[in-house]
Amino acid sequence: MSLADSHAAPEAPARGRPRSEAVERAIVEGVMKLLEDGVPLAELSIERIARTAGVGKATIYRRWSGKEELFVDVIRAAEPADSELPGTSMRDDLVALLEQLRRRGLVSRSSALLHNVYAQMKSSPKIWSAYHATVVDPRRRLGFEILRRGQRNGELRTDIDVELLNDIFVGPMLVRSVMRPDADLPEGLSEQVVDAVLDGLRPVSS
Repeated sequence: MSLADSHAAPEAPARGRPRSEAVERAIVEGVMKLLEDGVPLAELSIERIARTAGVGKATIYRRWSGKEELFVDVIRAAEPADSELPGTSMRDDLVALLEQLRRRGLVSRSSALLHNVYAQMKSSPKIWSAYHATVVDPRRRLGFEILRRGQRNGELRTDIDVELLNDIFVGPMLVRSVMRPDADLPEGLSEQVVDAVLDGLRPVSS
């Protein structure tokens, strides 16, 4: 089964006409097929994508402003979907957030296509900027919200900046996922990281 067959198309804004999930899926699968055939991102034109997907260029432009926005949705379709946070405590939400990182790391390792796309995307400023604004920044802001709530609830020290706190929590998972591709990403790692960090960051009563 190809990567295109194993993922549903992501949501995309409608432009002009009612959305057709089948059409959007055909377009996303068309991009994935071209990538699986070894076509570099830089050589993927809207015209070529439209021809592969069996649609007109106008059909693509009604749904995406350009190929950068389309590529971001293709990458999101290939990645594991972010699960809903439990909302029961700061600790539980942090574990869920790190678990999303761990699962994306596992998929990136097992999918040569996704690994290749990540590498190409980072060499394309426009695509990386679109991915960062659409995917990375919202995930970081969610982490900030969880940590600020923990500070307000007395679950976390208030004398450390939330951006630094976020880096402290997600850093170990990112190191294992990105910088150490040979490192284990076992089940339970998210809980282990969060609990180890929280031991040093909980407020100390006077």
